[in-house]
Amino acid sequence: MKLINRNTYIFTLILLVLLGSGCKKDFLSVQPPTAIPAELVWKDPALAQAFVTEIYNGLSVGGFAEQMLSSVSDESLFTHPTRGIDLVNSSNINPTTLGWVDATWDYNQMYNRIRSCNITIERLTGTDNAITDQNIKDQLLGQAYFLRAYFYQQLLRFYGSVPIITKSYSLDDDFKVKRATYEECVNFILKDCEESFKLLTGKGMQKGQANSLAALALKSRVLLYAASDLHDIPAAKAKSAVISAYPTPEFLGYLSGDRNARWDSAQKAAKAVMDAGTGYKMGLSAPVSEAEGRVNYKSIAMGGGSKAPGIDASAASELIFARYFIDRSDMRYGRANGPNGYHNWAGNTPVGLLVDDYEMADGTKFSWTNTAQKAMPYQNRDPRFYATILYDAAGWKPRDKVSGGVDPANQIQTGEYDLKDDKGNTIRLKGLDTRGSSIENWNGSWTGYYTHKFIDPDPNIVDASQPQFIPWPFFRYTEAVMNYIEASIELGQLSEAELWLNRIRFRSGMPAITGGSKEELKEIYRHERRIEMVYEEQRYHDTRRWMTAPVTLGRKTTYIKVSGTFKPGKTMSAPYHYDPAVYDYTYTPTTETAQEDRKWDDKIYFRPFTRDEINRNNLLIQNPGY
Repeated sequence: MKLINRNTYIFTLILLVLLGSGCKKDFLSVQPPTAIPAELVWKDPALAQAFVTEIYNGLSVGGFAEQMLSSVSDESLFTHPTRGIDLVNSSNINPTTLGWVDATWDYNQMYNRIRSCNITIERLTGTDNAITDQNIKDQLLGQAYFLRAYFYQQLLRFYGSVPIITKSYSLDDDFKVKRATYEECVNFILKDCEESFKLLTGKGMQKGQANSLAALALKSRVLLYAASDLHDIPAAKAKSAVISAYPTPEFLGYLSGDRNARWDSAQKAAKAVMDAGTGYKMGLSAPVSEAEGRVNYKSIAMGGGSKAPGIDASAASELIFARYFIDRSDMRYGRANGPNGYHNWAGNTPVGLLVDDYEMADGTKFSWTNTAQKAMPYQNRDPRFYATILYDAAGWKPRDKVSGGVDPANQIQTGEYDLKDDKGNTIRLKGLDTRGSSIENWNGSWTGYYTHKFIDPDPNIVDASQPQFIPWPFFRYTEAVMNYIEASIELGQLSEAELWLNRIRFRSGMPAITGGSKEELKEIYRHERRIEMVYEEQRYHDTRRWMTAPVTLGRKTTYIKVSGTFKPGKTMSAPYHYDPAVYDYTYTPTTETAQEDRKWDDKIYFRPFTRDEINRNNLLIQNPGY
């Protein structure tokens, strides 16, 4: 188990220096190739673009890091908890013990990237540059404004309000800056989004670069959050004693104002994205088949980056802003999360709480108290289930490419099964993808499940040794549709919300939902968002802003135990494969606390500021509960 290495986003400054300098020996003799004076950067469009391109490294690999945000929510469990995820999930973080902190929302790293954005904006809006092509200047500025808005959005949704810094500090500046209010932060981000949209509209941007639609999508997200319960202080105080006792709640949300107006702004911002974008198969008036629903959802997750049979590359139209991977050593998401029986690491495995939330194919709820469903829990489920979860007996890649001969059926094995040995004795075999496996058992799933979503299903890719090229979706069209639905429900426009909710369901092969009160439709929508946007770094924030975290993230994790015993008169010898004609299979959901004992405390609605940061800036007021 290793951390995934990060590469530079597209190209490096060093390469540009070497290419741009050509045979200018006098230049090379004066400046070493690894040091470029600032005045040269802002005289050369290529060097200026390289500077802006490097800022994108603040996005890292998106949500594809070895430790995923899904594992600090009720989506997955991190198999190797010594990295601090368990501290977050047990609410045992504080200003000196932060638990897991990812680079994409680390306080210091975000401000380092913001500083680079500020330098870009200062240089290109002032006279201290020699770039005369206005089109190039607009593209560079538009990207800088978007990235600054994005990094501030990351800080805002993890920490609440933060100091707003709009200049590049020098060593003799005063670094003590007060937190802005939540409302001021929102307004600042929106202003940057609007500036980015204006500058990038009509510009031909490359894949992976910010664009005008991305600016609209970021605006939509920020306004949706701003209208939510956690950031409406009267609502938040009613639901949390910790927030109610906090003396400076203006750092967390709006103290007053017309909340319906905020929902209206969120709805309009989402609709602007919908009108400007296209999405993927969003105009359906009836459900597609179950088979097509599986392919549709899988194709969306692949984002045009897979060559697997049947995957629709045109589903890349769903992406608004994404992290693409072009270096052949770049991305090993399949290795980090795939089954150990394929020599992978099983990093973030789905928990039973998520699996159980997938509806039956007819739209009814799944329940372990239903005898028929309990006997065959993985049949006739929402088609998105089969494109998201690897469960016992699910078909997967050719195992003979990595562990020849042990599993000709190429099926996931997460249970224990009767088997006849070479002496005719009945033994108990622990499946190849369990923690009792003969293949790297220390990397086996604790939960009895593995993730399917975002792992390229191309059978020619051996995840343990080869990279994949699936893009990470920072923003996709369906998120804006979801935002529009949520705002429409809150504004009482239930038929409009229902229309778009069903279009999402139809694309996945699920039946329509009809009728119901505002509260009933809200619950249906929240369920739909959970399923549709799983593993896309939405759930961590959604449960907080809805203030449902105490009863969702605060639950103990559930696993599945699978057992196969011989039917009377039936036997099987190695190699094992799933066969309900030979075996009686039982499925037992189990609550576990040995790996993680999850507990919710209202203080972790927001991350703490570190003690060191507060020591550096004594004007920085700590978040509630710390």
